[in-house]
Amino acid sequence: MTALADSAARLRLAPGAAFAGTSAAFVAVALAVGAPSPLFVLYQEEWHFAPWLLTVAFAIYAVTLLVTLLVAGSLSDHIGRRPVLIGALLLQAASMLLFLGATDIGWIIVARSVQGIATGAAMSTFTAALVELAPAGRKKLGATIGSTAPVGGLAVGAFLAGIAVQFTARPTTVVFATLAVLFVLGAIVVAAAPETVERRPGAVRSLIPRLVIPREARREFAGAVPLFVATWMLAGLFIGLSPSIMHGVFHLDSGLLNGAIVAVPPAVGALAGLVLTRVEGRLLTVWSMAAIVLGVVVAAAGIAAGLLPLLFAGATVAGAGFGAGFSAMLRILAPLAPNDQRAELFAAIFLVSYLAYGVPALAAGELIAVVGLLPTSLGYAAAIAVAAVIAFAVQAGRARAARATASLTPRR
Repeated sequence: MTALADSAARLRLAPGAAFAGTSAAFVAVALAVGAPSPLFVLYQEEWHFAPWLLTVAFAIYAVTLLVTLLVAGSLSDHIGRRPVLIGALLLQAASMLLFLGATDIGWIIVARSVQGIATGAAMSTFTAALVELAPAGRKKLGATIGSTAPVGGLAVGAFLAGIAVQFTARPTTVVFATLAVLFVLGAIVVAAAPETVERRPGAVRSLIPRLVIPREARREFAGAVPLFVATWMLAGLFIGLSPSIMHGVFHLDSGLLNGAIVAVPPAVGALAGLVLTRVEGRLLTVWSMAAIVLGVVVAAAGIAAGLLPLLFAGATVAGAGFGAGFSAMLRILAPLAPNDQRAELFAAIFLVSYLAYGVPALAAGELIAVVGLLPTSLGYAAAIAVAAVIAFAVQAGRARAARATASLTPRR
């Protein structure tokens, strides 16, 4: 790692190139999160393991990511962004090699565990670095990219993996070898980027598992929790369960369709997050929750009736709410934390988000064996709708309070 940093130091990137390159490396991390989902069905066909092990392979990633966020989420606030990101990207490359060499579901679970550790170390650090590397006067652009990169990367990764399944003879080799190369290139780019925070004491102490939110952001963070739960439960439904739904409900085994249904919500979400950047953040959080409620109701109707176009329509509407709401909330929260506490704030955000992403999906995997795939899927959709309704009420209340405060403030 030191040799990599020394080599890159001779070619220090300009601020704009560093911002663009770091954004691309973050997208690569998200690509790798979405890519395995369409491949899991292939593994099951080849190795004939129990369906619930698919859910374990999905959820173990979220568990190891959460533990890493608790332990190392704020480490880069102390030792710098670059060392954490370089290490995380090289660990991502190692996890891709584990996927490449896997011979049974046990090795897939190990690979997903390593990937979760690497992503946990990278997630909050990348988001903080992008805010800090963004051009002066456009720090909200960093927060927008930080929120849409993981969402958009999920979509692209799942869809490209689906294409590889459909049209190549060795899709796992194509997908994981390509990602391994991207991670090595990403580590080189990050090593050549400028450091954005100064080293400060407390690195070892920061590794003690904890959840600390900067004082300035606590009230806003508390109100954002239902929104994070609704958005990332939605991601868990489509990334974790949709391949099983396509197979068990619609009786389809197309790699392309598996990749498409996983990709639609995050793809639309990333686009919505980017296109709606100029819309006032609070207003966007309110309307995005309404979109999620409408979308999951339509998607659930499609699942219950066995109508695939209806499922895709619901996924599109809900996905727009997912991306717009998460992006808007990060735009609201990011300016509330000082630079040396920003990774800590984003670690807390992603901790809540990935709990909502992984825990319900793991519970759903257990319920499938007890009550069946269809009731579990519909119950999952109903739980998302409930969380979104609560988030809608909280954010609408905040919007009303802000308008009331503004009306009482004398104009100069």
